[in-house]
Amino acid sequence: MATPIQGTSYQGNVTSLTQSGQETAKAPVIRTIGLSDLHRALQLGWEDFKAVPSHAIVLCVIYPVLGLVLARTVLGYSVLPLLFPLAAGFALLGPFAALGLYEMSRRRETGAQASAWDALQVLRSPSFGAMLGLGVLLLALFVTWVATAQAIYIAAFGYEGATGMRDFATRVLTTPQGWWLIVVGCGVGFLFAIVALCISVVSFPLMLDRHAGAGDAMVTSLRAVARNPVPMAVWGLIVAVLLVAGTLPFFLGLAVVIPLLGHATWHLYRETIEPELNPQPLPPRAPRERKPAADFPANLFPWRRKEGA
Repeated sequence: MATPIQGTSYQGNVTSLTQSGQETAKAPVIRTIGLSDLHRALQLGWEDFKAVPSHAIVLCVIYPVLGLVLARTVLGYSVLPLLFPLAAGFALLGPFAALGLYEMSRRRETGAQASAWDALQVLRSPSFGAMLGLGVLLLALFVTWVATAQAIYIAAFGYEGATGMRDFATRVLTTPQGWWLIVVGCGVGFLFAIVALCISVVSFPLMLDRHAGAGDAMVTSLRAVARNPVPMAVWGLIVAVLLVAGTLPFFLGLAVVIPLLGHATWHLYRETIEPELNPQPLPPRAPRERKPAADFPANLFPWRRKEGA
């Protein structure tokens, strides 16, 4: 039976965030969640994905990039050591890449019409600049991770490239250096994933929902992880397992996994952060002046029209 979306109530044990000597009525209130809440978030995320299928959008983004990687692999094998780090990097950039999915889940939650086109409305959010800033931070984290993975590979095998897929697999799986690479690489990647999870697990949904600044959103995310360390650790494991499973059948599974995780992250935010009791409405946007096509290109220079008036 489908889980109802509209009018969904989120309940849990509430812990207020306070600062010494000051009232923080506007500070987000963090709930204590359990493993059942993670299951609920995934279930609601699946309902969103079935209601607003967005796999076509994901395919349009994934497969041009994947095609470039495969083309580079055919032309030369120097990219082989970076295939796994690049695939693992989805987990670092995913919270920012899923902005449109959060918007669709938010619209469905309020009972509004939601479509793949509505995902672009996130670009008009008052907090989009803050989202972009945190996205740049995650991108820097991703680039640092790829550079670190390359350095670990060079430390294990030097600058000599693999001659083919079989040679690369033999190096990694049948030599002491290869097992050292696996252990150290996975350990370092785990640290990068922890950092990304802690600063972004609820940050982007919070900025979209309450138009918070990037700093406040990251602090709230860190406090949410500190309040719920075990559920958040399990959530990170779920994300990693689903992403790996999605890459196995020629990356086809990512067309379902990425939207599912994006929608589920919005509902995890709802499970973790208490909704505002008295949300402040945003001021209405100024209506855009309609510019007839007959005035082109004069409408590109509005000051000329004022002078001529």
